[in-house]
Amino acid sequence: MASSTPALRVTGLSKSYGATVAVHPASFALRPGSVTGLLGGNGAGKSTTIGMIMGLIAPTAGSIEIFGRDFLQDRYAALGRMNFESPYVDMPHRLTVRQNLDVFARLYGVADPKAKIAELAASLALTEFLDRPSGRLSAGQKTRVALAKALINDPELLLLDEPTASLDPDTADWVRSRLEEHRRRRNCTILLASHNMAEVERLCDRVLMLKAGRLVDDAAPAQLLARYGRNNLEEVFLDVARGRAGAA
Repeated sequence: MASSTPALRVTGLSKSYGATVAVHPASFALRPGSVTGLLGGNGAGKSTTIGMIMGLIAPTAGSIEIFGRDFLQDRYAALGRMNFESPYVDMPHRLTVRQNLDVFARLYGVADPKAKIAELAASLALTEFLDRPSGRLSAGQKTRVALAKALINDPELLLLDEPTASLDPDTADWVRSRLEEHRRRRNCTILLASHNMAEVERLCDRVLMLKAGRLVDDAAPAQLLARYGRNNLEEVFLDVARGRAGAA
C-alpha cells in the first residue's frame, strides 16, 4: 500500500539576502514515486530552492519535511535517504573514479562500498575507467560518474539540477533512461530543475513554475498546455518568463 506521507513537503519556504528576496514563501508537497519539474529562467530561484532542501542554504523562513520528519531538526536521518546530481558540481580531479565513489559510499554509510561500486560500474558502464583520475574523464564519462554518485545510497528522494546539460542527445537519453529505471525500482521521488522542456515533458508528471523567486504555477504538463493554450512546454515557459497572460 502506498504511503500517504509526502516524500517532501515545504511550507512557507523562503530565502532573503538582506533586502534581496531570492525565494518568496513557497509551499508544495511531492508524493512518493513522483517526478516533478522545477522550471524557471536564470535567477528564478531554482538552485536556491534545491540548496535549501539539501541543507546547503539556511532558509530565512519556512519548514522542510523529508518523509514526514522535520529536516532542519533531524537532517542526518533524512540525508541518508536522499541524494543530488548536477554537472556543475565536480569531484576531486586527482582521485580516481573508484576512490571518489568510495568516499561518497562511506559518507552515506553504504554497508558494502566495494560491492555497491562494482554494481554501479556494471550498470552504468564505468568499469573501463574506474581507476582513471576523475580529471581525465570526458564530459559523458563525468556524467555517468555523477549519476553513480547520486545513486550510491539507493536514494528515495533525488534532487537533480540540469542533469543532462551540455550532453549530446544519445548520452542525455541514456541518463534519462537510467533515472526512469531507478525511479521504478526504488519508487524514488525526483525533483528536477531543467531548461530542457522535452526532458521535462518526458519525465515529469507535475511542473512547478518559478519566476523572480515566486511560485507562479503548479500543474501537470497537460494541464499547463491547456491553460496557456500552447502545444509544448517550451511555449509555456516563454509565456511565463515574458509575463504573457496565463490562460488562453
